[in-house]
This record gives sequence, structure tokens and C-alpha cells, in this order.
Amino acid sequence: MKLISWNVNGLRACLQKGFLETFQTLDADIFCLQETKLQHHAGQVDLDLPGYHQFWNSAEKKGYSGVAVFTKAEPLSVTYGLGLEDHDHEGRVITAEYPGFYLVCCYTPNSQNELRRLDYRMTWEDDFRAYLQNLDEKKPVILCGDLNVAATEIDLKNPKTNRRNAGFTDEEREKFQTLLSAGFTDTFRHFYPDLEGAYSWWSYRFHAREKNAGWRIDYFLVSNRLLPQVTGAAIHSEIYGSDHCPVELGLEL
Repeated sequence: MKLISWNVNGLRACLQKGFLETFQTLDADIFCLQETKLQHHAGQVDLDLPGYHQFWNSAEKKGYSGVAVFTKAEPLSVTYGLGLEDHDHEGRVITAEYPGFYLVCCYTPNSQNELRRLDYRMTWEDDFRAYLQNLDEKKPVILCGDLNVAATEIDLKNPKTNRRNAGFTDEEREKFQTLLSAGFTDTFRHFYPDLEGAYSWWSYRFHAREKNAGWRIDYFLVSNRLLPQVTGAAIHSEIYGSDHCPVELGLEL
């Protein structure tokens, strides 16, 4: 089984940059998107993906956030958001239940310039972790998406200069470790514990991608008990179309 997660940074823009070709080439069983930046219910995009069931969660604010899940196998059930008023207006979470696991596609709120949303982010982290733990009590969980944090110093090119920047604050990294301690594994690091220069996002400025000056902020995490069934993890840095590249999880159920 192949799962793909990709922050497309605006699906309409990405469609102009070869999204459908990439989608067909990767041929995933489950394909998750973050930052779709469109109102799907308002007909802003009509994607013809034969053989896939489509699920969308759009933000109320136009051109902002948004996630989607395209899946060959129809889920047993699908829910949107966390069921919490504070968090469910920005189109950030879709949960699809399958016989053997829950799949959670997430676009974590960015702490933003001058960390003006860091306090909100901390609340989100605690509420989201509680949500995942609640699911994990019923079935193993696969969490994928742009989690907006570089977990350790090898997960970004310039850790020293980014210490107090959104995505690499001590607070965000601590919450990520707390999540792992709650029974989850970062699958890419499971296979490549010391690999440097493996990034999933590059700024559009300063020729960052050419220089590979990036961050690894897109993940597949799994419940620890699912690890024996995980067959591999990959970052598709060769694929363009967004400032993020797709990440992959292999699973044998």
C-alpha cells in the first residue's frame, strides 16, 4: 500500500504545474493534500480522478488552508476537523477510518511572523494530540501532513539562525517530541535516523531549492504498534509544482 502526502500550496496553481501527471505517476492508494487554498463546495475546482473517492475540508476564509484526501478504497467513515469550535473553521483536518487504521490528514497552523500565533499553536498541539490519542485507543493511527515544525537540527539547513523562527521554536519542537512520546513514530527518521539534507520544503526566495537550503516539515507518523507493517518512507524532492514536495509511506497490511 502506498500513501502520499503533499502540501500543494494552492491546488489551482499546482494544477498548472503538472499536478495531474504527478498524481498519476505516483499512483498512491491514498493521496493527501494540504493547503489546497480553495472552496471545493463552491465549485472552485472539479478534479476528475477515476478510481478515487474524494473528501475535502475547506477553510471558511477564501484562498486559505484546506485539506483533501483521495482514496481508492472507500473509508468506513470520514470526519472533518477535531470537533472543537476553536479549531474547526480553517479546514485543517480530515480523518478517514479504514478496517486496520485511522488516517489523519493535517495542515498544522503556522506560528507566523514574530510568532504571533504561537500561543494558539500551543493550544492546537495539545488538543490535536488528545484527539490522536483518543483515536489511537480504538485503532492505530497514521498521521500525515505539513506539521509546520522541523523536529531536530538535522531537519533544516540553518538551525542556528532559525532558533526563534516559526517552525523551529523550542516550544514547537517540544510539542512534537511530546506527541512522539505519546506512542507515535516519525517514519522517515525510523528508516534514516541520521540522514542530513533531506528536506520537504524550500523557500521560493534566495534560490533555496537549487541550494537545497530547506526544511523537513512534512511527515508520516504512525502509532508505534503499526511500525512492523511500515515498509518504507521517502521524500520526493525530485517532484516540483509547489514549494513543498510529496512525502511517501509504504505499508503492508
